[in-house]
Amino acid sequence: MISPTTDTVPAHALSVPGARLHYELRGAGPLVALVGSPMDAASFAPLATLLATGHTVLTTDPRGINRSPVTDPDSESTPELRADDLSLLLAHLDAGPAAVLGSSGGAATVLALAQAHPEQVHTVIAHEPPLAQLLPDRQALLSATDDMIATYLRGDIIAAWRKFMRTANIELPAGMLEMMFGPDRDARQLADERRWFARELRATNGWQPDLAALRTASPRIIVGIGTDSAGQLCDRASRALAAELGVEPTMFSGGHTAFTENPERFAAELRAVLGDD
Repeated sequence: MISPTTDTVPAHALSVPGARLHYELRGAGPLVALVGSPMDAASFAPLATLLATGHTVLTTDPRGINRSPVTDPDSESTPELRADDLSLLLAHLDAGPAAVLGSSGGAATVLALAQAHPEQVHTVIAHEPPLAQLLPDRQALLSATDDMIATYLRGDIIAAWRKFMRTANIELPAGMLEMMFGPDRDARQLADERRWFARELRATNGWQPDLAALRTASPRIIVGIGTDSAGQLCDRASRALAAELGVEPTMFSGGHTAFTENPERFAAELRAVLGDD
């Protein structure tokens, strides 16, 4: 059973097939898991701390990212595999069923969890999943994904990110791309970036959810979209997913990474979705 603490955030690890998962627990109360891909536990820390006043909050580094090493560095990271990892974490904690929030690639992870392990979750919040397969221009989007991966693996990191932003329809201020993704980053950031481009991006963007299974899944499924994401790839994919599931999207303030930019506001909106208010 969980014995969380509110004054420290001790590091834990769980061995799973092919990997050793780093995870953290905060707070006390009903379990909420915050899931990213490739974002790690540190990316969710401010939001997790805010939610921990009324919840036990689980955060983790996905396999192959930061503190979650994999046995085979060349192994792929798919939504199904990451969902199995999350399922093993939830079973290990013995505190479910849980609410799970997944953002971006993590949204694909929690949808795969709802398909394969619905008994472990009662609420699934898929915040801006990049599900290109649901869009009419899927072939062009998947070809663009292959192109940006090839560009990255040739060593042209800035060009790869420029292609990524163009495909995602995300506009950055002049010079921001070079500042964010230039060479003056630490070895861990560069290793995680390479892992994502080489072993996660294609499998996540090209993932085809089982829509029939999701329509009949026992967990409540919420499709979240940022108010500032209009017209972006993840906005279009999220709206397509919501339409396929017959649900109205739930709007969150901000954009694709609003939970890092304004965690206080995001926490309040997430609490409302979870029924805390």
